[in-house]
Amino acid sequence: MANKVATQGGLVIVDKPGGMTSHDVVSRMRRLARTRRVGHGGTLDPMATGVLVVGVEKATRLLTYVIGSTKEYRATIRLGQATVTDDAEGDVVSTVDATGITDADVHAGLAPLRGEIMQVPSAVSAIKINGVRSYHRVRTGEEVALEARPVTVSRLDVLAIRRAEAVVDVDVDVACSSGTYIRALARDLGAALGVGGHLTALRRTAVGAFTLAEAFSLEELAALDDPVTMPLPAAVARSFPRRDATEAEAKVLSHGGPLPAVGIAGAYAVFAPDGTVLAIVSEREGRARPEIVLVP
Repeated sequence: MANKVATQGGLVIVDKPGGMTSHDVVSRMRRLARTRRVGHGGTLDPMATGVLVVGVEKATRLLTYVIGSTKEYRATIRLGQATVTDDAEGDVVSTVDATGITDADVHAGLAPLRGEIMQVPSAVSAIKINGVRSYHRVRTGEEVALEARPVTVSRLDVLAIRRAEAVVDVDVDVACSSGTYIRALARDLGAALGVGGHLTALRRTAVGAFTLAEAFSLEELAALDDPVTMPLPAAVARSFPRRDATEAEAKVLSHGGPLPAVGIAGAYAVFAPDGTVLAIVSEREGRARPEIVLVP
């Protein structure tokens, strides 16, 4: 199995630039990595920048776990203007003088947006309604009403409050569950304060254990001989508890068979004696059963 380590692919932590879609980044990575087998672990809007986790080759199978990870952001909310998209990419639909909004008002308005909340996603989102994405319906003039869904905002801290003319800009630091819309937080804060609000800047600073500190720009990746900066064994070791298999266990698991349970809770990674990642498994009914087999 010694030659498998180099052929399993891995993860790339990309610092996505503004103006590109997540799919644009995937397309660029396909060219850099010279493979079609590339995917990303959680969409960023075109105006957003920051951490986009990209999987290459067999590491694309890890993206299911990445997508469900906690996300962290730095964002700027503008109070006094509402837009059709709840961010700066959409047309302004209302303008209200926000100069009367105090710092205390901002903090009070943010309080109900923390914790386990029911959030109505932005109408201009990729959520499908009867097979058609919501943003397509909005752009054809249709009025869309999405249902509220549970999300968790574990951190929503004010970093700065700035005033200019009739608007108030609020810089925030956010940690939230997968599926949370930061622009919906901006919309809801503006609505609660009666002046409207939208997002003017968004930078994702972390996805689970992966942070901006280890992210590469597309230009930096293009200059590397191998753009896969985190080979699969390292990526898996960062994301899951580890179990080392014997040669006999590795043979069983590589064919999709179960191993004896060892009492590790949740999904974990099993490694062969040579360092190859064999599978992601979870224990049930006294067996460690594979969720994903990564060899041959």
